[in-house]
Amino acid sequence: MKKIRCAIYDRVSTDLQVREGLSLDTQKQLLTEYAVSQGYDIVGYYADEGITARKKLSNRKDFLRLLEDIKQDKIDLVLVTKLDRWFRNVRDYHNTQAILEAHHCNWKTVLEDYDTSTADGQLKINIMLAVAQNECDRTSERIKVVFDHKRRQKQHVTGAAPYGYILKDKKAVKDPKTQHIVEDAFQYYFTTFSKKKTIAYILEKYQGFDQLPTKYQINRLLTHEEYAGIYKGEENYCEAYITPQQHRKIISMCDSKTYPLTHEPYIFSQLIRCPHCGSFLTGFRKRQKLRSGGVSEYRRYRCARKYTDHSGPCLTERLVEEYMLENVSTILNHNIYEIKQQQKTSKRKDNSGKIRAEMDRLNILYQKGRISDEYYDNQYEMLEGKLQEELEQNQTITLESYRPIIERFSGTWKELYFQLDYEHRNMFWRKYIKEINVDKETHKLCGFKFSL
Repeated sequence: MKKIRCAIYDRVSTDLQVREGLSLDTQKQLLTEYAVSQGYDIVGYYADEGITARKKLSNRKDFLRLLEDIKQDKIDLVLVTKLDRWFRNVRDYHNTQAILEAHHCNWKTVLEDYDTSTADGQLKINIMLAVAQNECDRTSERIKVVFDHKRRQKQHVTGAAPYGYILKDKKAVKDPKTQHIVEDAFQYYFTTFSKKKTIAYILEKYQGFDQLPTKYQINRLLTHEEYAGIYKGEENYCEAYITPQQHRKIISMCDSKTYPLTHEPYIFSQLIRCPHCGSFLTGFRKRQKLRSGGVSEYRRYRCARKYTDHSGPCLTERLVEEYMLENVSTILNHNIYEIKQQQKTSKRKDNSGKIRAEMDRLNILYQKGRISDEYYDNQYEMLEGKLQEELEQNQTITLESYRPIIERFSGTWKELYFQLDYEHRNMFWRKYIKEINVDKETHKLCGFKFSL
């Protein structure tokens, strides 16, 4: 008689292992003893550690490996300890069950009694999975409430502190051992506006340092809002390395990243916005033969979609540079005048504190069980929307935010500018200018925005 080819699958999430003691080794031992007692032929062990059953199946690597072996008809039966080690939602169960049935593979729990061969058995499985899924959803909601409360208290929510920080009294504070590296990374970035160069600089300069950051950590500190003292919209969440304005500038620079056709530096790369598609124009060289036999070269900018999607602008670098040098002081003075006029007429009250207090009160009521899940979700979502709207309305541009720009474009700044090479001229404009605009009809320059 042919032996049943059996696969053993066990999974454990960290919290369950601590709470109930169902470690991978314990599950493996139970399943192995059962398989041997039944005379099954064990053809493979599959285990996912630290993975909750509510995670996407793509995160359960050994589960996917098990399915691949089932598809190759290597397995007749899958053994698991309990149903919730196998699934915790109805959708994943039915999707997987279809694969098992197509390849004549069954499954069995050794600590529970489930039978997929009858209609009553199938009904029982669906009911238990629905109950398990609901339990997971409620647990997730309770965890969300706890995390929201910790965030309001400025406490570190979960996991280890980011590079450059240590935990003190449950809050993230700057780490004296690595603080200088993080500060050096930001200072270098704001001179080059290049994450790639900053990563190479830090790794080379601090080579051999005991707590040298990885490429991932350097990239993360340059983009994560926590280094600006913000966490999920909560400002002053922790000690900041940079200002929120500097963080927004980094993000905008990353979002607008474009790559020229060559590695040659262009003064206005990542700055001139296409009026048709919104992309940034890229630089290129145009060569033209002269009647004298020589060759003339022009640095120009055009959109990558110019000849496919639209008839976009094509601008000479010299004309763009002349435009910027002639108009930057005029537009700066105009913006300062507008801000002063707005400050005279604007006296808006900030209600964000009241909204946050109401959210905290709602969290307390939910934790005490005095309001339903549906009421909590609806009210919390409404308050989050109000808070976001309030924060956006309070983000008024002030004279103080223009202070670095005013200082830069004063005195003999043009004389200093002409001493820069192409690469440093690009860094200069990218530091103070967010984007340069082109008229859609005439394809002529029509203004620019300062980077605050």
